[in-house]
Amino acid sequence: MSGTLQYPYLDRVTVPADMRSMTVPELKGLANDVREFLIEVISRTGGHLGSGLGAVELAVALHYVFHTPEDKLVWDVGHQAYPHKILTGRKGRFDTIRQYHGLSGFLKRTESEYDTFGAGHASTSISAALGMVAARDITGATYKVVAVIGDGSMTGGMVYEGLNNAGLLKKNFIVVLNDNNMSIAPNVWAISNYFTELIASPQYNTFKKNVYELTGKLDQWGDRIRRAAARVEGGLKVIVTPGMLFEALGFRYFGPINGHNLAQLVRIFQEVKQYDGPILVHAITQKGKGYKPAENDVQKLHGVTSFDKVTGRSAKKAEGPPAYTKVFGAAVVELAQMIPTVVGITAAMPDGTGLDQLQRQMPGRFYDVGIAEQHGVTFAAGLATQGCTPIVAIYSTFLQRAIDQIIHDVALQHLHVVFALDRGGLVGADGPTHHGVFDLTYLRMIPGMVVMAPKDENELRDMLYTAVMYREGPIAVRYPRGNGIGVPPKPGFDLLPIGKGEILRTGKDIALLAIGDMVQPAREASARLEQEGIGCEVVNMRFVKPLDTEILDDLAARFKCVITLENNVTTGGFGSAVAEYYAARPEPKPEVIRHGVPDRFVDHGSPAELAAELSLDAPGLMRLVKAQITLLSTTNS
Repeated sequence: MSGTLQYPYLDRVTVPADMRSMTVPELKGLANDVREFLIEVISRTGGHLGSGLGAVELAVALHYVFHTPEDKLVWDVGHQAYPHKILTGRKGRFDTIRQYHGLSGFLKRTESEYDTFGAGHASTSISAALGMVAARDITGATYKVVAVIGDGSMTGGMVYEGLNNAGLLKKNFIVVLNDNNMSIAPNVWAISNYFTELIASPQYNTFKKNVYELTGKLDQWGDRIRRAAARVEGGLKVIVTPGMLFEALGFRYFGPINGHNLAQLVRIFQEVKQYDGPILVHAITQKGKGYKPAENDVQKLHGVTSFDKVTGRSAKKAEGPPAYTKVFGAAVVELAQMIPTVVGITAAMPDGTGLDQLQRQMPGRFYDVGIAEQHGVTFAAGLATQGCTPIVAIYSTFLQRAIDQIIHDVALQHLHVVFALDRGGLVGADGPTHHGVFDLTYLRMIPGMVVMAPKDENELRDMLYTAVMYREGPIAVRYPRGNGIGVPPKPGFDLLPIGKGEILRTGKDIALLAIGDMVQPAREASARLEQEGIGCEVVNMRFVKPLDTEILDDLAARFKCVITLENNVTTGGFGSAVAEYYAARPEPKPEVIRHGVPDRFVDHGSPAELAAELSLDAPGLMRLVKAQITLLSTTNS
């Protein structure tokens, strides 16, 4: 990749050790090369752009000052870590990022020794880094540990649990706060920079140490002088820095500093790595730094498809069915207009979940709790106790973080909270950290929980309406990423009977029981198999819990084998529910073949590629049915 383009500094760097003989001016050239390389590649492949552009100088300075991989860098999430990947032996494969069998878009321990901790969910870096520090001290090692966390991740409660524990343990490690959401007036910036460099300088710290040693010999007068000096230093910090929270948690705070000033970053990191105890360096960065389209629209160019490098504009998508997210968002607005108690809640994903429509049109009925899924669920429970109807819209993979709250704060109290799980099933390029393939399992186990999944856009609207009107406890709707199947939109909503499915296609040989987005490939496979003389009955079960036992009993009387289809792990999911029901009922009992996501973590790739790999598409289902029909005929003969 770099051989076809001119990157004079980046071409000299394969791993971080290659950059440690560079001068600071050369490091600036390297940062420029990394930024240009990042823009060039992501403009063609797509990926996360804005966060990485803002963290270029941080990555360069950290790898320059700290001797990675012996010293450990722990990056929170992975959006900000693209420059880190480029500098750590992966620039030659960088154009495969988020592609099938290519580089992961997140940190991945199996991908590189420089990726010290895998991260796809936010707010984990401080706790993980503190664990590495504790292990270092137990084993007698001497490596440094640095956690790099963005300001967005600081909305997660786990961060403060980690900070609190670190302050109590007083172990030697460094947290770098990559803050790209704060503006500081120029005069405050100048004073702050001066003060930060002063308190980080070895001369000041030697002077401070000498004063403390001297005053320690002066009995009660020494204690008074120490207290007065501490008040002066603390007072200055209150005036010029926002760091008193971190000081209160037991950290020595340095900042805010300019996160794009390489010379200053190098100087500060070289100084603070010598100090004992927990250190927090607060760096102010600009998301999208160095690329005007990204600077001007950080939300749009956060995660992107391929785009024109000059204008920053992505190619216009071909007209197609609306995305499930958009259908959901519009339906929430309609329901909120109809029912004054309906409110929408999301965890830092208003655009991603479609609740941005409610945010714009009815801001008083919308809540974004930040990256705080646990709080969001219990917040919804509180709303429900007072007669509101909260719709909690969170990606399936992120709702996993709030299982305890769903069980204890919602279900145990029989509260009517509606859970809308976007990105149910295999999501594609974000990979195993983001695949929503566990929700049918973890929701099904909860007493009193109703779990449903729509076959198309209209059924999503009806399920959402049904969930809002349901008053007997918690209820969940899970739906996939991407566009719907293109059914003509119908006006209004229909109330669905709880626990009732529908037979979409009759057949004589085998029954396909599908849930959610597996209904469409089941219909396609059935239509093709009919041309080959194989009759498949296709059932849209709609509900994972409660199951439609009337349909199941009817199928048991007519088929020797049923195949359950789900875009979810087969362990404990929809198929398990059907198998459990048949195991408990009297004869006749059909054989149940459970088909879905296998018991392993599935890597990244496009949804179509992954569906083909796991035989979750129509051709894969056809092969599955034919193999089962052959087996049945062999057994019968």
